[in-house]
Parts: sequence; structure tokens; C-alpha cells
Amino acid sequence: MRITEADYILAQRRAARLEEIEAHGHPVTFRRAFHKSRKTYDRKRLKKVIPEE
Repeated sequence: MRITEADYILAQRRAARLEEIEAHGHPVTFRRAFHKSRKTYDRKRLKKVIPEE
């Protein structure tokens, strides 16, 4: 059985992730999803066609 480069990279990522969780107490996310206000102008939502029954 051989350890491939992909397996090594995956193991390093997992180890880094576990260290991060131990250091901060929870997973750290860098991407934030903001709540989009329904009151703001949204052309895409206004043009959305609602199918009639």
C-alpha cells in the first residue's frame, strides 16, 4: 500500500483543520453570507415569473 501525493495533501488539510478547531473551539469560516433585505431593489426577483395553477 502506497501513500499518494493526493492522500498526503488530504491528510495535511485534515490535520490543519483539526488544529484550527482545537485552537478556536469551533471551525473558522472566512466567507460570510449576508442576509439580503427584501426591501432593497432586486431586478431579478421582480422579473421572476410565478407559474399559475
